[in-house]
Formats: sequence, C-alpha cells, structure tokens
Amino acid sequence: MRAAASLARRRPERPAEPPLRVMIVDDSAVARAVLSRMIACQEDFEIVATAGCAAEALDALKVVRADVILLDVEMPGASGLEALPEILRAGRGARVLIVSSMAEDGAETTVRALADGATDTLPKPGIGNFAGRFSEVLAERLRRIGRAERESDSVALAPLGAPIQLRAMPDAPLGCVALGASTGGLHALLEFLRALPARIQAPILVTQHLPPLFMPYFARQLESSGRAARVAEAGDILVDDLLHVAPGDAHLCVERVGAEVRVRLDRKRAPSGCLPSADPMLASVAEAYGEEGVGVMLSGMGRDGVIGAARLVEAGGAMLAQDRVSAAIWGMPRGVAEAGLATAVLPPAGLARRIAERARAGAWR
Repeated sequence: MRAAASLARRRPERPAEPPLRVMIVDDSAVARAVLSRMIACQEDFEIVATAGCAAEALDALKVVRADVILLDVEMPGASGLEALPEILRAGRGARVLIVSSMAEDGAETTVRALADGATDTLPKPGIGNFAGRFSEVLAERLRRIGRAERESDSVALAPLGAPIQLRAMPDAPLGCVALGASTGGLHALLEFLRALPARIQAPILVTQHLPPLFMPYFARQLESSGRAARVAEAGDILVDDLLHVAPGDAHLCVERVGAEVRVRLDRKRAPSGCLPSADPMLASVAEAYGEEGVGVMLSGMGRDGVIGAARLVEAGGAMLAQDRVSAAIWGMPRGVAEAGLATAVLPPAGLARRIAERARAGAWR
C-alpha cells in the first residue's frame, strides 16, 4: 500500500497576509528535512505537505492546496519531469519550481521542464552543501513566483494599478513579430506558437531570458511547435516564418541593409539589466518596421520590454500582452498593459489569433 504523504501541521500564528503554501517533493528524506527547515524559518511561508515521490505528491494534492511545489527530477517511479504535467493538473493553479542537481548542468532537462509548464528551476546543492546562500536564494525565488491564482478566483481578482486602456490594431501589413519572455515564458511561447498558423509571411524574433548554454536546447524545444528555429548570428537575413532566437549573450536586434533586414547583435547594457533584453529588440523592430511591427510580451518578472514597447507603439506598431491569469509571472506583460501600450491582453492562444487575423488582413490587401 502506498505510503501517504506527510502532511505538516499548520502554524497557529499567521502573519496578516496568508503565508505562501509550499509542498516539497523529493525522494531524499535528508533533502526534504533540510528544505523544510529552510522554509519553515520564514514567516511568510508554510509547508502544507511533503512527499517522497510523484505518486505521494498526487495523493497529497487531493487534500491540500499549494501555491508552489518544489519538485525534484530524479525520483523512483515516475521522474519529476514525467509527472510534471499531471502534478500541474492536480495542483489546480499551483506553480512548480524544479529544485534539482540536474538544473545546474542539465540544460536539456531544464529547458524541457520549462517547456512542460515549470515556472522556474533552481540547482540543488549536494546534501552536504546546503549551507551558504542557498536558503536566501530559495526564499527569494519562492517570493518571486508568488501565490497561485486559481481559475475560479479570476473574477474576484483585485484590480492592480490604473484601469487598462487598449489601443486599436494598426491597419498595416504584418512585417515582423517580436516575442519577449522570461520566467514561465517557455510554456507560454509554445502555447502561442502552436496556436499560430504555419505561415504568417513574417519573420518571428524571440528573446527569452536564458543563459547561452541553454539556447541550442531552447531553440530545439521551440521547434516542437512545428516551426523551424535558429539561434541568431550577426548578419543573418530575416526569413519569413522562421524563429530567430536571441543568443544568451547578446540582444537580438534587426536593421535594414538595402532591401533586406538583417540581424544585428548588441551587447550594450540594457536599462533592465537583462542580457538578452526585449527592450533593444523591440526598439530595433520599431526602427526597421514601424507600423508593420508587432510585439508580444509573455510571462516574466520585472519590466523588461516596456521601454522598447513604447518605442514600437510610437512608431505606429502594435503590442500584445499575456493576461494575468494565464501568466506564471505577470510582470513583463503587466508593465506593457498598465502603461497603456497594449492592443490586446489575452492568453497566449488568444494573442496568436490576433496575429493570425492581422496576417490575413495584410494578405488581402
């Protein structure tokens, strides 16, 4: 008979703001104990369950609700990656943080986890090396991921900032689509690309915050959407319907050279501090394409892309943003939406449909 997950007792005293509910799924009892101590010492966190395998985690999720699930990759039975889709379904809005030693050097494993719906990944140190800054990094990562937003709660979401004002879609042919994303963005990118028609007769640029080592795996994962992808190199000619992916050590920019539009790589510091950054990409699309450029801002933390989005809109182009409920982290798309720069604020598939409509309208002219 399968052992039931260990359900932790709730603290009698809570801060005014309900704590972030955390579940730990790891086959190592030592790792579970150490992670539990690290999390329990923070007032704004609460451990609602621990589990030694995916099956125990799924049992626990029938009776507890978690905001964030810490999930190891290497476990007996179904691995963390194999169980991830089912855990996300059972979690009813919970976000998954992969905490695994394989997240350190296993770029392919990490990218696959992000593509399958994990919000973020964190390398787990060896059992004897849990001291040092790991506890601080873990706490910061949990706070950054934040509380889960259930679909059933969407109608009761409190308004954030000023009311969102939407702009009209420009009446111009579609020249280029530029996608920006960060934390939680790979899953959103794949949803967007899978909902996009095979041919929109425009090149597609992709800036995702990932290290250089990850980019070949990332491009290969994007190809699972059915569209060819290439890590961009300086001087590349933009090709319609090809995914031109920013390398991890440079901003993906474009420029007109005669009758062609080519890739220009830029390594200057961006205002957001990100490398690659969506700001230079969007600003260069504004300069090269003007009203024919369209930007799409997907899940990510911070405000990277807002400056470039403003440049694109000023040039007559359009910006689309992922909505709050579907985004793992509603930071980058929120910045675009609340700045009044967005033409639409929708889930990724809805944004893809708006691009498809724009592409069809342009083809009829």
